[in-house]
Formats: sequence, structure tokens, C-alpha cells
Amino acid sequence: MTHDLWYFEKIARATVAAMPDVFRPAAQDVALRIVDWPTDDMLADLEIDDALDLTGLYDGIPLTEKSVMDMPTQPDTVWLFRKPILAEWRDRGDVELDDLIAHVVVHEFAHHFGWSDDDIGAVDAWWL
Repeated sequence: MTHDLWYFEKIARATVAAMPDVFRPAAQDVALRIVDWPTDDMLADLEIDDALDLTGLYDGIPLTEKSVMDMPTQPDTVWLFRKPILAEWRDRGDVELDDLIAHVVVHEFAHHFGWSDDDIGAVDAWWL
């Protein structure tokens, strides 16, 4: 089985398509980008030293903070980082790759919906 960027995109898009009706329309307005690694700027902004520590990123203004006065310069984007996800999958050894990809997608979209990491951890033990 290949684990290329196309494969990750297929799983990520299927995850968005399977979201509950209340979330799906807003999720479909977010750009989805799958790349091998986060950029140095992303890591610096988050004060992360090791690129393997970042499997996904929501880049945008959460829906709970948006205003009609906002003038976005780019679309809200969910980023998935293939190499760090693959490394976590190999290190864990106890989860299917598709499930890990889906969990990262859901986690990043939760940020789009206004959830903090603590909020997400409270309802999904995966992130504790």
C-alpha cells in the first residue's frame, strides 16, 4: 500500500465528507493542504523545535472569533504533515494509518470550530 500525498488527501477528504451535517458545510469552506513537512516558519511560530512533533495545523480564524469586519488575506487552511504522521503511526504501532489521519483531520477542524486543545482532549482521550 502506498502512503503518498494523494493517499493522505483521499483519507482526509473522506473524513471531512463524513462529518456530521451540522459541521460539514463550514468544514468544506476550509482549504485542505497535505504536504510532507511543516515549514520552518510554522515551527518557529509555534515554538516547536522538532518537525516530527507537528502532525497537523489549523491556520485561520476560528468560527467563534470571526467577524464581518475581518478581511482575510488567505482562506482558512487545515494542514496535514505526512512525514510526521507516518512517524507517529510507526512509533505507536497500535493504530491504523487511516484512523490516525482521520484523528488529525478532526482535531485540526475542531480548532476551526473554535475548540481549544483542552476542549478536544476533554472529549477525545486520543489527545491526552
